[in-house]
Amino acid sequence: MNKYDVVIVGAGFTGLTAAYVLAKQGKRVHVIEADHTPGGLAGVFEFDDGVKVEKFYHHWFNNDVFVPELVKELGLEGDVILLPTRTGMYYNGRIWKLSTPLDLLRFKALSLIDRIRLGLLVFQVRRIKDWKTIEHLSIREWLEPLCGKSVYKIVWEPLIDAKFSVFAETVNAVWMWKKLVLRGGTRNDKGGEELAYFKGGFGRLAEALVDAIRALGSEVSFGVRAQGIESDGARVTALRTDHGEVYGDRFLLTPAFPQIADILEERADPTAIAQLRRVRYLGNMCLVLRLRQSLSETYWLNVNDPGFPFVGVIEHTNFDTPEHYKGTHIAYLSRYLAVEDPVWKFTDEQYFEFALEHLERMFPKLERSWVVDYKVWRSEYAQPVTERNYSQYVPGSQTQFENLQISTMAQIYPEDRGTNYAIREGRRIAKVLSAEG
Repeated sequence: MNKYDVVIVGAGFTGLTAAYVLAKQGKRVHVIEADHTPGGLAGVFEFDDGVKVEKFYHHWFNNDVFVPELVKELGLEGDVILLPTRTGMYYNGRIWKLSTPLDLLRFKALSLIDRIRLGLLVFQVRRIKDWKTIEHLSIREWLEPLCGKSVYKIVWEPLIDAKFSVFAETVNAVWMWKKLVLRGGTRNDKGGEELAYFKGGFGRLAEALVDAIRALGSEVSFGVRAQGIESDGARVTALRTDHGEVYGDRFLLTPAFPQIADILEERADPTAIAQLRRVRYLGNMCLVLRLRQSLSETYWLNVNDPGFPFVGVIEHTNFDTPEHYKGTHIAYLSRYLAVEDPVWKFTDEQYFEFALEHLERMFPKLERSWVVDYKVWRSEYAQPVTERNYSQYVPGSQTQFENLQISTMAQIYPEDRGTNYAIREGRRIAKVLSAEG
């Protein structure tokens, strides 16, 4: 019987970071991943001509610390790009630049008083030191009194509706508070925002982690799906997969809560399963467009016009140069939705036509001949929904089994999901698993 010190389900950045830390300590680790590539939502894919692109758009902020620490540890700091970005808003049929404080003053969709209120918002937000004091409020209940109904309706409401769909009025204020605090700290000395990117995409960083784990004598297996567990009551003895059983001393599960519930269903207490299923999620459909020409000069374009079904148009090659993509331009169209939404069931071709119809209205110069290729990616559990008083019902990392831990993107609260925090949590849970040993 082949037995490992630690068995980990999920080759996203939490699982891979934990495996890397434990393998460096001399532990024998086996990572199981259902997909055929590492990185989870940050994984990459390849177009027919070999151009590699991320499935879902990614960057990190210049005030993030855990990604650059890992990059440096892997000896890849020379592959980091730090660049100022151009952000904007599509509203009422036009694109407004919103990269600097001066751009904000020119944003005439708001009155002068409302522009000032919007500019002062980040300072008001920073006064809150204890996030639990606003956790019982929805985003609207907290933000509208701070910035006014007009600012909320024009700037924030369309983004919250696009981001959280049917759950827009139930997400608690902490999600928005944390976003505003973090973004307020990413400005350079000219007031512009600086973001960082890893050459070749985050999937390449995930591949480097896999190589490092294997070089340390541990294993990462792809195309293997976890199906259940075996236990002797207090402890898990094996992970059941579609390729057989994997035995271990300790176990870590990193997928979304509903997927973990499916794995534990037969063996865990029904109350624990119900708690895992209590956290709700939204799916994401992401259209990756490869174009002959650029759509605009903007990198991150928030879509605040209610007539358009996207949270944003992210033109990646206005951040990372088109030269890395054989001279073509890469744009992402992101839509968050409940999986019960009829759009979720669209074929890739239907979704492409649906998206392009709206994109052509937004960018009238766009021609079908610009499209070199496209790909549609779906993630059923893309966004955990942090409802009011989320901290009171979100499951913790320790399970009823003394040697089984959980670490997922729904547990990094009050932060929102992100690669930086996935790496942080991977390091944290590795310490817990080491202490158990």
